[in-house]
Amino acid sequence: MKNILNLSITATLLLLIVSCKPTFNASQVLQSDENRKELYQNIVSDPVKFSEFLEIANSDKNARMMMMKDHMKMMEDGKMMEMMKENPEMQKKMKKMMQEKMENNPEMQKKMQEKMMSDPAARQAMMDKMHSKMKENPEMMEKMMDQLIMMMHENPEMMEMMKKKMKEHQLKMEKQ
Repeated sequence: MKNILNLSITATLLLLIVSCKPTFNASQVLQSDENRKELYQNIVSDPVKFSEFLEIANSDKNARMMMMKDHMKMMEDGKMMEMMKENPEMQKKMKKMMQEKMENNPEMQKKMQEKMMSDPAARQAMMDKMHSKMKENPEMMEKMMDQLIMMMHENPEMMEMMKKKMKEHQLKMEKQ
């Protein structure tokens, strides 16, 4: 009888200990601002955890949309350009990725062109880049000139404007 009593008490104590094991409740932990911020900081400061977090976030449609909105806001605020200036490798990767997206998505390409053409600074930067690329690559320059000539033949107004500009430029150069 003593053995049964000892066994019962031991089993009861064992069950009591096992049942008192704390369970993790994420909602409860995240209610505290301090806990939540500490958790976020822990994830953000560990590249492996952060990558895992981003994978999970990318698998959720709403989270992905929020990240895209934040990404667009960073681009519009100029923060993305600042980050890329500090990290040339990231800049190259981003340019390559954007070019691939543009090639595969004509709608995105059209929106980007409209945005660039509406911004005088972006338009000038694009013109400067094209000019430097043509200087580096005479074959490209030849091709661009051929295309420009074809466009002028298709559009007589443009040809007249070009003639006028060239004449003005020539007079300006002769005065110098």
